[in-house]
Amino acid sequence: MKYKSELYKKEQINLSNKIINILGLDENGQIILYYLDNDKNKTDKIMLLIPDLRKYFMFKNINGIENPNKLKRPWLSIIRHITKITYNMVSKDRQLMIDGNTIRTKIYTFTKK
Repeated sequence: MKYKSELYKKEQINLSNKIINILGLDENGQIILYYLDNDKNKTDKIMLLIPDLRKYFMFKNINGIENPNKLKRPWLSIIRHITKITYNMVSKDRQLMIDGNTIRTKIYTFTKK
């Protein structure tokens, strides 16, 4: 019996690239978690991919696909696990000043493998 990673390699790469396109990374290949949290359009588009992700990926270890209702940010779990096929993702802490308030968040940098 073949694994889904062997059977659906092309589809997995396409879904990974689709998620990267949805994120709309800046010119440095980065996205800030605070802005992603507040962009319902992007997070909804990622969550709408769950049926395809279940079809083409082993999702027992991806909580964002298996139990999305149990996580605060299931879409972040999906981003982390699915994009690692074609991209390396590094996160760093970041502070932003928004309306005079300091917001602690993370910045994610994606680099092609």
